[in-house]
Amino acid sequence: MKFNIAENLAELRARSPLVHNITNFVVMNYTANALLAVGASPVMAHAVEEVEDMVAIAGALVVNIGTLSPLWVEGMKKAMLAAAKLGKPIVLDPVGAGATPYRNQVLSELLATAAPTLIRGNGSEILALAGVNIKTKGVDSTASSIDSIQAARLLSDKYGCVVSVSGATDVIVSGEKVAYVENGVPLMTRVTGMGCSASAIAGAFSAVQPDAFEAAVSAAALMGVCGEKAFEKAKLPGSFQIAFLDALAEVTPEVLERLAIIK
Repeated sequence: MKFNIAENLAELRARSPLVHNITNFVVMNYTANALLAVGASPVMAHAVEEVEDMVAIAGALVVNIGTLSPLWVEGMKKAMLAAAKLGKPIVLDPVGAGATPYRNQVLSELLATAAPTLIRGNGSEILALAGVNIKTKGVDSTASSIDSIQAARLLSDKYGCVVSVSGATDVIVSGEKVAYVENGVPLMTRVTGMGCSASAIAGAFSAVQPDAFEAAVSAAALMGVCGEKAFEKAKLPGSFQIAFLDALAEVTPEVLERLAIIK
């Protein structure tokens, strides 16, 4: 498979799409900065009264269930329904799927409201979302991305979407198609907001690349390559966060294409 990741990054920066994020309190600032660093335009709007209007002007919607409350869930449903009606790409990040009955109930309601374009999560989240009985550790994964390929394929078939699973090797599934992205460093798991930023960046690529499979692969490659570039300069979590944002801003399409390991 051939992926035009360099062209996709160049197009993202040229168009600077507005990405509407309904995301969690923990990562709002970092996620917004990640989108700005890569060249996109973030907005974090969750009020029920404005989500439909925000979706209308955005290039993509990213729904992240990290910190839930009933009003936020209502806003997520309204935003997803509006995006579906307008044909806008929807990225769903099922943070902590399987951790609590309420979280599972919300995910069921969201998926019944509108099918996402892309589901992006870790191995445990994807397994739980597919109905596999798995013990989770809060929002951290206890399963590898490779272990979740069959579950990802089930979700892809059920909802007609792409499923991107983060891990030591990122796995992206679209029906029978599977791509593996082998970039990244272990330190990325020690910094909060990395997965959430990956979902937001996938939303940015989805806004400029209509092929959701290619958008998901481009986002995973960019995250992994920038993680490696950041680790060249920072070996501890605090400094790594800043170095990663710098890498998102500094990486060129040519460097991304040269360093990305996609199989």
